[in-house]
Amino acid sequence: MGSLRSVRVTVDSGSCHGHQMCAIAAPEVFGSDDLGYATVLIDGDVPADLEKKVRRSEANCPERAIRIVD
Repeated sequence: MGSLRSVRVTVDSGSCHGHQMCAIAAPEVFGSDDLGYATVLIDGDVPADLEKKVRRSEANCPERAIRIVD
């Protein structure tokens, strides 16, 4: 039996410009703070069924502020 792979996601708040491309791609995972900058709504591992959306968010971030840790 193989082990399940898990990923975690963070946002580099110093790089984020608040375009919210991440929240558009994965609203279950990303939100925004009071100033409109991206925040991660999930503590811990990203559910496997949302990983593809998180990777799309990372790829579409204009500032490359999304970090995925495998």
